Amino acid sequence: MLRIGLTGGIGAGKSAVSGRLAARGAVIVDSDLIAREVVAPGTAGLRAVVAEFGEGVLAPDGALDRPALGALVFADQARLAALNAIVHPLVRARSAELESAAGPDDLVVHDVPLLTENGLAPLYDLVVVVDAPDEVRIDRLVRLRGMAEAEARARMAAQATRAARLDIADLVIDNSGTPAELDAQVAGLWEQLKARQAAGADRP
Repeated sequence: MLRIGLTGGIGAGKSAVSGRLAARGAVIVDSDLIAREVVAPGTAGLRAVVAEFGEGVLAPDGALDRPALGALVFADQARLAALNAIVHPLVRARSAELESAAGPDDLVVHDVPLLTENGLAPLYDLVVVVDAPDEVRIDRLVRLRGMAEAEARARMAAQATRAARLDIADLVIDNSGTPAELDAQVAGLWEQLKARQAAGADRP
């Protein structure tokens, strides 16, 4: 089994790469999806969040009210740390469970948006960074996601710098071009990953 950490800044196209790898047979462990799963209604995770932050973080249907929770934690580092202390261990446990279900010949891709920020690179055999210039990413966020440019720039500024991500990369996918160009790069990436797996290669 080869364990790959996949990351990229907002608007870089990490999800597009993840989807293409999944189509080729990779086992995808998506941290964002898992983070939602572990605080779904009826879970111990949601009960722990409510115990920490109060009933005000629940929507009328009993689900987590993410904007309400965000308003509490993102301006207060201590409260954010308290939330992370609840959610991160649950995400790690579920990720490990999904990985353990993969076969010995599988490529397991951990899709982790904040891999750089949280210092997680050493956990993986290889780190793949999906990269695009800042202005390309801003254009995508404005044009495709409907963000105001100021919001797009603020979201980018809240993440690790492009240089910091590239510094931890073992392999880089340049997603500044067309979908066809991305297809070709992912095809090449897949061949590299399979070759490293066949050779029993670990982190270079």
